[in-house]
Amino acid sequence: MILVTGGTGFIGAHLLLSLTETNDRVRAIYRTEESQNKTRNLFELYKKTYLFERIEWIQADINDLELLDIAFAKITKVYHCAALVSFDPRDELKLRKINIEGTANIVNFCLYHNIEKLCYVSSIAALGDAKTEDDLITESTQWNAEKLHSDYSITKHGAEIEVWRGEQEGLNVVIVNPSIVLGPGFWDSGSGQIFSNVEKGLKYYTLGTVAFIAVTDVVAQMIALMNSDISGKRFILSAENIRYRDLINWIADILEKARPTIELKEWMTNIFWRLDGIKTAIFGGKRTLTKTISQSLHHTTLYSNDAIKEATAATFIPIKEYLPQLRK
Repeated sequence: MILVTGGTGFIGAHLLLSLTETNDRVRAIYRTEESQNKTRNLFELYKKTYLFERIEWIQADINDLELLDIAFAKITKVYHCAALVSFDPRDELKLRKINIEGTANIVNFCLYHNIEKLCYVSSIAALGDAKTEDDLITESTQWNAEKLHSDYSITKHGAEIEVWRGEQEGLNVVIVNPSIVLGPGFWDSGSGQIFSNVEKGLKYYTLGTVAFIAVTDVVAQMIALMNSDISGKRFILSAENIRYRDLINWIADILEKARPTIELKEWMTNIFWRLDGIKTAIFGGKRTLTKTISQSLHHTTLYSNDAIKEATAATFIPIKEYLPQLRK
C-alpha cells in the first residue's frame, strides 16, 4: 500500500488522482474535513469523483507520532508531499516545525517500518545559487549559506538534509525539486493566484525569469521515479524557463483580458515590500510581498532539466500549450 502525505494540497491531490487511476491501493493523510474537501473538489473537477472513494483516508498529522504510526501500518512506499508554504518571516517557527521536524518524523517512520522507497517533494527553492544570471542551476549547484534565502527555502533545504540522513541509514529515497507548478483546482493559493489576478485585470508585469511545469508532468515523474530502480538522487522538475511577462500575457490572452501594460520596476517593489511589512506589523494579516519575493520578480534564474530527462526519458508539455487547459 502507498502512503501519501499532503494529499489535500495541490501536488498531493493530483498525485492521488493519478495513483487511483492505476488502481494502486492508496492511503492519504488529512488533518481537517475542510482540507479533505479540496481534494474531493479536484476529483469532481476532473469528473472522477468515483476514484476519490478508492482512497483510504486517515486523520493524522506529520508531527503527531502516535497517529503517524497508525498511518504507516502495512505501507510499502511513501510520497511525502506535506509542507507549509509561506514567505512570511513570522512563520519561521511553523516552517521549521512542519517542514524540517515533520520530514524527520516521516524519515524515521520509513526506517522503522522498513519502507521500500520514499519520494520527497522538495522545491527549486532548496537548490543552490547560480553565480551569475546566465548560469543554469542544476542538482549539484552548491547552496550558498551567505546568500539571502527565505525561511521557506531554508526549511526545505533542511528537510532535504533529513531525507539524506535517512538514505545514509539505509532508506531508498528520491527527491524531486519542482519549479513553479501550474495546474487547475487551487485558484486561491500558489500559482493559481496568477490566474486569479490576471482574471481580475492585472495591470503590472515584471521582467524576471523562472522555471515552470505542469502539475501532471510533476506527478508523472514522481511515479516514474518511484517505479524505477533509481535511488539516492534528486531531480529538478521543470518544463522550461519563462519570463513572467510572457506567462502573464499568455494567460491574459486565454482569459480574453487585456495584457498588463505597466512594467513594475525593481525600485517600486523594493518600496512595496517594505510598506507591506509595515502594514502587517500594524494591522496584522499575512505578508504578500517580501524582499526575497521582490528580488525573484526581477531576476533571471535558469534551471536545467537534463538530469530527469536522462533518468526517465521525460518529456514535458510546453507551458503555452498547457495553459488553455486551465481556463477556469
